[in-house]
Amino acid sequence: MDFSLYLFVVLSLLSQSTAQWCYQSQYSCDDTCRDPNHWAAQFPSCGGLRQSPINIVTSKVHINSALPPFTFIGHTDVVNVTVENKGHSAHFILPQSVQLTGGALPGQYRAAQFHFHWGGNGRPGSEHTIDGERFPMELHIVHIKEPYGSLAEAEHDMAGIALLAFLFEETADDHPHLDTVIAALGRVQINGSSTVIQNFQLSNIIPSAKELHGYYRYVGSMTTPGCEQAVAWTVFHRTLAISSGQLDAIVKQCKFWTGQPMTDIFRPTQPLDGRVVYRSKASSALNKANHLWFGVFSAVLSATVLIH
Repeated sequence: MDFSLYLFVVLSLLSQSTAQWCYQSQYSCDDTCRDPNHWAAQFPSCGGLRQSPINIVTSKVHINSALPPFTFIGHTDVVNVTVENKGHSAHFILPQSVQLTGGALPGQYRAAQFHFHWGGNGRPGSEHTIDGERFPMELHIVHIKEPYGSLAEAEHDMAGIALLAFLFEETADDHPHLDTVIAALGRVQINGSSTVIQNFQLSNIIPSAKELHGYYRYVGSMTTPGCEQAVAWTVFHRTLAISSGQLDAIVKQCKFWTGQPMTDIFRPTQPLDGRVVYRSKASSALNKANHLWFGVFSAVLSATVLIH
């Protein structure tokens, strides 16, 4: 084989083996990154049967009276939050004092970080959809089950990660506390950059637990590679407000690791593959909560067996 041809083949294989993942908005035919349709080639879990996000069909959800309210710990604490541009999104790192119990989750969870998913140029950018409707933006708060020390450890437990999802709706008035978030994103425009938000309260962004009794619950995965199928998902009925001006501003702040504007950072919805989506009932019988996850896991495992 001609040496130049040999070198081309080797470099091509090397670039394929080290290809990074990307969102559809970053992908073009000459890129080496893998768009969502090809994540599974590099990250096998992304082709699994419990993938997220999903389209929630409200007429098919199961009301479950064993889904009680949550208890938020540390959400009103005044803390310093580090914001990091991760190349695909921006993470807001939360202290371990921010914790979560209740909601029929099998244990106590501590917060790791929160981040947003958005569109661009007026396009909606939520990951979950409701009856096919995509919302302007979505907030994810990532929690790790105790006593796991990291996401990598928690990924081996089907409910090792608890993710709270909030959908945004566009309103005439600004969200009173999102400008602080937008300003922080403007200080981390480049991949790898970081900043600190001082005197931050998570309760300024999300409502109190007493206002969040209504939610959907299903078992799924992380929505970015490696798509680990270890997530107890909670998608709240209560939406958060964002004005059109704030929405336009938030999508213009950061850049991808490729240097392109960070827009349309959401994964397309994934097949339900036999899973059941539950809906809480405000007048729930709390004494049934301990039995919920056994029922959920049994249903998932049974569906998996039937699909195979």
